[in-house]
Amino acid sequence: MANVKIAVIYYSATGTNHQLALAAVEGAKEVGADVRLRRVKELAPKEAMATNPAWMSHHEATRETVAEATLDDLDWADGMVFSVPTRFGGMAAQMKQFLDTAGPLWGQGKLAGKVVTAMSSASNAHGGQEATILSLYTTMYHWGAIVVAPGYTDPVLFPAGGNPYGTSVTATKEGTVPEEVLAAARYQAQRVVRIAAKLSH
Repeated sequence: MANVKIAVIYYSATGTNHQLALAAVEGAKEVGADVRLRRVKELAPKEAMATNPAWMSHHEATRETVAEATLDDLDWADGMVFSVPTRFGGMAAQMKQFLDTAGPLWGQGKLAGKVVTAMSSASNAHGGQEATILSLYTTMYHWGAIVVAPGYTDPVLFPAGGNPYGTSVTATKEGTVPEEVLAAARYQAQRVVRIAAKLSH
């Protein structure tokens, strides 16, 4: 599926959503997409990050190796995969702030018709993952984007928890995401690529 352009845009404090984003990149590339991996800007002060060593460590490890997301990435992409942790049942402020800057593109109609999907994490099994994904999709509806949830379209989704809205995971102190969840993230990204390819013809 050459020429399909996918932007994988994420926010991750301690690395869980970074891992989901990397899996999405792998999945999209496996089916021939041109992929950009981007992280949204960290808004939290260093004093806050310093209270959680894993947060500070992940920030330092990725701030020079993963480019920050820009509006050009949204304009460039045919499809987008968003990965974001939940904060009190909604998306993290860092992602919301980035999406809120997209008004100029939205006003020009440049976000309409783009294919989008989302993934999430929380620190416990019922911590708001689905609500977070749905809150992100609400923004996409305003864009006029085409929301492509995984639904129950492949058996790979069930070992990952069977979330029809998007891949989700319970973050652990160890920071590892189970392979079953990463497989679902790869599949979800591939689904976006395939649908974006169909719409481009």
